[in-house]
Amino acid sequence: MSCRSEHIWIEFIAGSRKTSNFCWAFILFLGSLGFLLVGISSYLGRNLISLFPSQQIIFFPQGVVMSFYGIAGLFISSYLWCTISWNVGSGYDRFDRKEGIVCIFRWGFPGKNRRILLRFLMKDIQSIRIEVKEGIYAGRVLYMEIRGQGSIPLTRTDENLTPREIEQKAAELAYFLRIPIEVF
Repeated sequence: MSCRSEHIWIEFIAGSRKTSNFCWAFILFLGSLGFLLVGISSYLGRNLISLFPSQQIIFFPQGVVMSFYGIAGLFISSYLWCTISWNVGSGYDRFDRKEGIVCIFRWGFPGKNRRILLRFLMKDIQSIRIEVKEGIYAGRVLYMEIRGQGSIPLTRTDENLTPREIEQKAAELAYFLRIPIEVF
């Protein structure tokens, strides 16, 4: 999603609040809770989950291992729920031709660096670069090359854009900023 006018281009970046993240966090929570309940029921000798009779699982070593996996899964699940609630990675890219400034803002993890704000002058932008990786871990990422600063990604690495979509996005941005496009 983006907002454009003659002098300002604002590109909104989706963060951790995606349907897939909600699904994975929920599935991981339920699975790890099941492992933990089976481990605890093997220790107590009572059925806490009616699907698995506790007599079939010996507490040591199977019950201990299942409890460990259940606790580890709950920690990972709580981490995922925290990143979703904090919406880590969301933000915006703002290109202002009138003032000649580029602002890149992202939300991070809580702490003193929760708000990540990068500002650059438009005259320092050298080019827009498209990086294409083919193979098992295929991906297409759009970068902004800054003189003396290196490159800054403008798209998420997990954003699966088609070659046509990434080329169109790069062309529109390069045209707006009046800079060249590089392809790697």
